[in-house]
Amino acid sequence: MMDGGEIIHHPWPGPPAPAEAIEVAEGILWLRLPLPMMLDHVNVYALDEGDSWTVVDTGVHTPRAVALWEALLAGPLRGKPVGRVIATHHHPDHIGMAGWLMERVNATLWTSQTSWLMARMFILDVEDRPAPQALEFSRAGGMDPEIFAQRATERPFNFSDSCAPIPVGYRRITDGEVIRAGGRDWDVRMGGGHAPEHVTLWSREDALVIAGDQILPGISPHIGVYPSEPEANPLADWLDSCARLAPHARADHLVLPGHKLPFSGLPIRIRQLAENHHSALDRLRAFLSGPRTAAECFPLLFRRRIDEGTYGLALAESVAHLNHLLHAGEVRRWRRADGAWLWQMR
Repeated sequence: MMDGGEIIHHPWPGPPAPAEAIEVAEGILWLRLPLPMMLDHVNVYALDEGDSWTVVDTGVHTPRAVALWEALLAGPLRGKPVGRVIATHHHPDHIGMAGWLMERVNATLWTSQTSWLMARMFILDVEDRPAPQALEFSRAGGMDPEIFAQRATERPFNFSDSCAPIPVGYRRITDGEVIRAGGRDWDVRMGGGHAPEHVTLWSREDALVIAGDQILPGISPHIGVYPSEPEANPLADWLDSCARLAPHARADHLVLPGHKLPFSGLPIRIRQLAENHHSALDRLRAFLSGPRTAAECFPLLFRRRIDEGTYGLALAESVAHLNHLLHAGEVRRWRRADGAWLWQMR
């Protein structure tokens, strides 16, 4: 992808094989763990501390992941203990095995306060049926009646299904601090929008950025609103984060993302990620010349078929864009007879 002479380049054509590693910089290993979902993998990075490792992100907690971690500890990690786990954010594919590593090898957990609190809260909050607030959120979004009826009686996704319990006690990471890891000093710069207080790490010694899901190649990080905070405006947090991180980005940075392949070309990628949502907002403004539900906005926002498996994520992202326009005062909304919000430009 080109823009004014800039290019997004992937130095490695493919990922490491299961239970293997690729050294992406001196003392930094790239590992990959499988995920039981459409996005079928997560990247993990191990930073050599001499007599131990710092691991950034962990994968989800499944029997397969446990077996792979045992193989990684004995293989690429050469039997040295994991002394520290850094979780970039609270989502299960990034923090799911943290508790297991804390118990298995006595690792300490470093993450932002919001990430720790949210992970602990969601792991402890087990629901056998959707909460009334979740059903109201789906109804307000104009969810397809058949999908709504089915989900109303099913056990919803629980963090505890894919996260090991996290013991009490962690080390808080704060914006602007410097963390020593892998023989380097890393500036902490917090992102937002995809997840609150999302940790990104920028090496002072060489052109390396550990980005988690804040900056991904090829795909846009999910920006969604959920029943826990139905009036939230995460898209504003996302766009603000792009603006704050952009001045630090250099074309020669090697970005180590949470998914897909490591890449260089960070300035253009940050611009693309912001422009993607600005374009979606423009399409939405045109579509809202008449009243629409959040679900009716799917074709304009995603331009692909949304099936039952992706419906919940699509609804969350649609509401995020509509909430952004609402907070900006550009749209109004009112309830339809069935409880769904109808949205229209002012």
